[in-house]
Amino acid sequence: MKRIYTIIIAMLGVVPAAFAQSVVDGVTIEGYTMERSGNYIIVDMDLDLSQLDVRSTQAVILTPHIVRDTLSCELRSIGLYGRNRHIYYERNADKIPTSGDDLAFRSNDNPGKMNYRAVVPFEEWMDGCQLVFEREDCGCAGETAAQQTGLLVDCFPAKPYQPQMLYAKTDDVTTEKLYILRGSAFVDFPVSQTDIYPDYRDNVRELAKITSTIDSVRNDSDVTIEAIHIKGFASPESPYSNNERLAKGRTEALKRYVEGLYNFEEGFITTSYEAEDWVGLERYVAASNLKHKEEILAAIRSNRDPDNKEWWIHSNWPEDYQQLHKECYPALRHSDYVIEYTVRHYTSTQEIEEIMNTAPQKLSFDEFYALAQTYEPGSEQLNELWEIAVRMYPHDATANLNAANSAMSKGDYDRALRYLAKVGDTPEAAYARGVLEVLREDYEAATPYLEEAKRRGVAEAAATIEGIQNHWKVSSNRNK
Repeated sequence: MKRIYTIIIAMLGVVPAAFAQSVVDGVTIEGYTMERSGNYIIVDMDLDLSQLDVRSTQAVILTPHIVRDTLSCELRSIGLYGRNRHIYYERNADKIPTSGDDLAFRSNDNPGKMNYRAVVPFEEWMDGCQLVFEREDCGCAGETAAQQTGLLVDCFPAKPYQPQMLYAKTDDVTTEKLYILRGSAFVDFPVSQTDIYPDYRDNVRELAKITSTIDSVRNDSDVTIEAIHIKGFASPESPYSNNERLAKGRTEALKRYVEGLYNFEEGFITTSYEAEDWVGLERYVAASNLKHKEEILAAIRSNRDPDNKEWWIHSNWPEDYQQLHKECYPALRHSDYVIEYTVRHYTSTQEIEEIMNTAPQKLSFDEFYALAQTYEPGSEQLNELWEIAVRMYPHDATANLNAANSAMSKGDYDRALRYLAKVGDTPEAAYARGVLEVLREDYEAATPYLEEAKRRGVAEAAATIEGIQNHWKVSSNRNK
């Protein structure tokens, strides 16, 4: 992908075209870049050698070095040879100071202004390196007569620019931590009856679904059950009036059964009912391979009254109806239950951490955020916290934004991209998308996100844009 800057992986340094520095006698650097491209360092310089005076018996060897502390990497040399020295080396080729990839010129063929380029493998020690320019004057028999060293680059970071991450706190702060548990039970009743028989058919298992759900929160000292609601459904066998009686009566019977087990106050459990579960029937038919699937769906979705719909399906497609009656109708006789409960607030970060490690579903996002403030930025603890938080709040934009930042800090850009798909269109979301592109070093893609975030008031966006510009100048300016 074409990028707005010529750097590819990580820029070590760039000097603009207006720069000119005399580093050793007779040599002026008019512009240069030192950049990292993948696993290589590229040094590119515009040199002016026109003032370099080389005597007939002399050879001048110019050699840049990448240096850090006691470590050094020698780049290709430039050799300029006086007339007699050139003849000498022609006769004694084994003694010539330049060879291979080096550049060599006779003094009377001095190129004057020239471009110099060298490529060497990148090594970790080069992070924070310097670029040093060396001049060596060789006299008779190739002995060094004089030597000069000039510091061309003071210090450049080899690592990519690291933008600041923005971890967000949700604006949706509520005083109550309200949670909901949902389930369905298929309590069986004898034909046309509304009395519950706990041992009838699979009722032991189906009733246990409701009681175990209630127990899962009722036995927790941090939890208060606020409400329970049960809604009963019957299947569409006509007549509708009888189904209405069954749905209502069986729901009330289930309510009394649960109230008796837990001694809930009268009215604590609320109920509702639906005489015939046509929504469930439509869902089953839509997913089925019934021979007359489309015709039956059309009948279900028609404006016929319920009894006429059921008769129409039964009369016109009897084979399909028998399959529905056997495989689908029993599942349409169900009781859906909802349990609303609240969890107390946790105030100490130590307690929040304990809950996060044992029952993270009991924490609000604000509590996750409070604990996050005690962790070191970029630490494994913090990254794990945001991963847990987003599992608890998978559709929450703020949780996904913070999880994206966490993934970016670990270099997991694909995961970050998945989280960023759920963060919405806030200024902070635009900034995070820009940060991801900066870290992936796609500056062309990053720029519009950062500019948008800056325009919408994210101060860090301006700082990131400025940081990139300060660290990595547009190298095309070098030739202007």
